[in-house]
Amino acid sequence: MTTLLLDGGPVAPDAPVSRTGGVPLGPAGTLWPTCGACAGPLQFLAQIVLDAGVLALFMCAHRPGGCEQWSPSAGGNLALLLPAGALVPVPVPRGADPEALGLGAVRAAVPSADASEGRAVLGSLGGEPDWLQDDETPDCPACARPMGFVAGLREGPDPVTAMNFGSGQAYAHVCGGCGTATLLWQC
Repeated sequence: MTTLLLDGGPVAPDAPVSRTGGVPLGPAGTLWPTCGACAGPLQFLAQIVLDAGVLALFMCAHRPGGCEQWSPSAGGNLALLLPAGALVPVPVPRGADPEALGLGAVRAAVPSADASEGRAVLGSLGGEPDWLQDDETPDCPACARPMGFVAGLREGPDPVTAMNFGSGQAYAHVCGGCGTATLLWQC
């Protein structure tokens, strides 16, 4: 079953809810992740609260197109499946611009029957991916089995809060048995 994620309006940047933007939450001592291609700090895109934990999604914004942000394995993006309890804001790396590493925080709300009209769609949870191109379901880097689709993300209508997927959308996958996660996008 697919559940839409709608723009639920502004939320605290460190709110422990599904949201786009703000600051990532992680276990105490977690370091801000860096790009595997250019070594710069990754931009935080979203966190999605799942039954299996909290999915944190990042993408390089230093060299758009140069770090292969669309690929699930090239190092230009990162998806982390974190435990749900005892998460704290991850500190911004020394010398980094917090504005460049995070977007404005917007709650990704599951619609109720009476409150969904007129709200922007931020993405979806569960179901099957709505591929814009060919099926690119990634294989788990740990066990080599196809990963399960957990969420799709759209760019969003507001430039302050919008993620940049080249006018496309992103796909987050998790391997439940291994606890690994990946992110890729298509346009």
